[in-house]
Amino acid sequence: MSLKKGVLKSFNSANYTATVQLFSSYKVYLEDVAVARNLPSAEMVAGRKVAVTFFDEHNAKEAVVIAVYT
Repeated sequence: MSLKKGVLKSFNSANYTATVQLFSSYKVYLEDVAVARNLPSAEMVAGRKVAVTFFDEHNAKEAVVIAVYT
């Protein structure tokens, strides 16, 4: 399991998923990343920094946005 920093590019409140750009990769976006339900949708504003947990670093579908911060 690993923790990575990223930037929120978009948020889908209907299915609580996000598109995230990791700080380590400026050309690759992770799409349809699950977002923890305890994060208010009002806080999920494009451009905010996010913390992403990877349960399997080789499978982006195993990632979860666990925090949003400034």
